[in-house]
Amino acid sequence: MATSTEVPSGEVSRTWVGTAALIGTTIEFYDFYIFGIASALVFNKIFFPTLDPVAGTIAAFAAFGVGFVSRPLGAMLFGHFGDRIGRKATLIASLLTMGIATVVIGLLPTYADIGIWAAVLLSLLRFVQGIGLGGEWGGAALLATEYAPKEKRGLFGSLPQLGAAPGLLLANGVFLGLNLALTPEQMMSWGWRVPFLASFILIILGLYIRLSIAETPVFRRVIARQEQSKAPVLAVIKSQFPQVVLGGFSTAITYVLFYTTSTFGLTYGVATLGFTRSHMLSLSMIAVVAMAVATVAFGMIGDRIGRPRTIILSGIAAIIWGFCFFPALDTKISLIMCLAMSISLVVMGGIYGPMGAFLPELFKPSMRYTGASLAYSLGGIFGGAMAPMVGAEIAAKFGSHAIGYYIAGMALLSILSVAYLRNNMPASFEVETPERRDTGHQPKLAPESAA
Repeated sequence: MATSTEVPSGEVSRTWVGTAALIGTTIEFYDFYIFGIASALVFNKIFFPTLDPVAGTIAAFAAFGVGFVSRPLGAMLFGHFGDRIGRKATLIASLLTMGIATVVIGLLPTYADIGIWAAVLLSLLRFVQGIGLGGEWGGAALLATEYAPKEKRGLFGSLPQLGAAPGLLLANGVFLGLNLALTPEQMMSWGWRVPFLASFILIILGLYIRLSIAETPVFRRVIARQEQSKAPVLAVIKSQFPQVVLGGFSTAITYVLFYTTSTFGLTYGVATLGFTRSHMLSLSMIAVVAMAVATVAFGMIGDRIGRPRTIILSGIAAIIWGFCFFPALDTKISLIMCLAMSISLVVMGGIYGPMGAFLPELFKPSMRYTGASLAYSLGGIFGGAMAPMVGAEIAAKFGSHAIGYYIAGMALLSILSVAYLRNNMPASFEVETPERRDTGHQPKLAPESAA
């Protein structure tokens, strides 16, 4: 009887599945990141012009943070359908949600046109963006890991994570090109709209890719055995709530490192250190290339030495480096600044790469979309939503060097969370099962979760 429910994974090219996961998340992260870059460079002036420069920047970052607050809602909404009807259809819906919201942002009137309602609409659309990304990441991670051979699950799980790098490169590249081609007046008038409107082209590409992929073998097995949860959100909260919360804590440091470097660091370089936007964007793009390499490399390392061990060692590196980053920026030497930003994102990749497989491995197949998405989304709130605002506040009150304590504290929280979770994982990634196993004492005997 067991063989009747087996679903061959070779009927779809794993290479194409991995490519689809990468391209899909690249598009989604591009949509999400252009908002962050615009928040750092222009939104404070065109949507919050009545505030002083510091308050306007914080207000723009607050609108930026709204997208993280709505992520858990997206995780629950899309997670419900992802665990009930399938990964593929849900991924298409999340892509459309994110893409349409992004294009509409590019059509918004500004404060000069409709006053405070411009900021309200901006925040509302950012909220919708967050809902879309809250459902996107979990589906893309499951698409990759549920097709992957278990000995390469870390590599495949790093591919959706890798999408963050080309997404940011594309976003930075578009803004850099506009900054070089347009005058500051043109940029403020209409140039900022171009990256948002260009998302329409990416939506069409993403839909084509998503429609070409079949349902994952693991979820087809869940359907064949009629093991779908009737209420995945309630089920995961009831049976695996610690994994959701601690999974969020474990990944929060990746957001702190990323947004402290790429978003707050961008503002800090322009407003405090006096560099041009184009110069800081160029340094950021180089650093993101380093992050891309590290994301895949550490995903593969996690397949060899275990994902929890890889994440913990990278977390220790984050504690140390957190106190070095801003002193390196304050040298105002471009080479040192570029190296500092690159090291920050390499350390981030050391955690972020393995996390693409680690979070899905925490949850049973019938509630995996919901559980992994919720954990990832909570990490966005704990880290990403707060990092730029916390960084701005700490720098204003205590100086930029004090941000190192914030980075070190979040890294320690990640280490402690992963240390607990590594011993509380489902016994099987492929099959629904209530048993748990201790992954800390026999890592070589548990290749499925690479703990």
